[in-house]
Amino acid sequence: MKTALITGANKSIGFEAARQLLQQGYYVYLGSRDAHKGQQAVDQLKAEGLTQVEPLVIDVTDSASIAAARAALGQKTDVLDVLINNAGILGSMSQPALTSSIGMIKEVFDTNVFGVIEVTQAFIDLLRQSPAPRIVNVTSGLGSLTLHNDPSWKYYPVKGAAYQPSKAALNAYTIMLAYELRDTPFKVNAVDPGYTATDFNHHSGPGTVQDAAARVVKAAVLGPDGPTSQFFSDDNAPETGISPW
Repeated sequence: MKTALITGANKSIGFEAARQLLQQGYYVYLGSRDAHKGQQAVDQLKAEGLTQVEPLVIDVTDSASIAAARAALGQKTDVLDVLINNAGILGSMSQPALTSSIGMIKEVFDTNVFGVIEVTQAFIDLLRQSPAPRIVNVTSGLGSLTLHNDPSWKYYPVKGAAYQPSKAALNAYTIMLAYELRDTPFKVNAVDPGYTATDFNHHSGPGTVQDAAARVVKAAVLGPDGPTSQFFSDDNAPETGISPW
């Protein structure tokens, strides 16, 4: 049975991704900062008959929490097949470039960038034991620098000094990571789940959690001939599914 770890998976897209991977026969470690919320999410999945799941407490902004999660997972399995770096935060709703607080920007980067890097580094040894390891970094279409400089893009006015740059940085890290692992069985990709109605955006998005999670899961279960070092976004590029960086 293949194994997957999803950070920030006690609700929304991460939770639905866990459900869909369970339905495909994966054993899922459901990452959550809060032990109680993580257990509640697991209990809900088990009530649906999806029993191959357990919670894993992990706060991606806390080095000690990441280390403890790695130690805990190492006691349960020698192999991790899929890592989905899903945990992310938006920051304040208004993020002007000249007046946003440095503290708020650092907080967003701590979760969206540095957290991803530290979690990936912590679990890479378990991933290397898989014959077909997959790393999925959940990004945003708003992380495209090319499109942010295109006045004809539908999201062109949606600018922010913290969230958008954090996702651009995450995309850049994804490219560097994929390059470093280019001669291995790893597939490393960034996935934009689309503008989805979740707590993250006060349910303002038009997309469904089910469709968003399906995009993430698609990259998590890529076959040996699947692409690596891609920025998948049906929202930015509905014809090809591949967004400009």
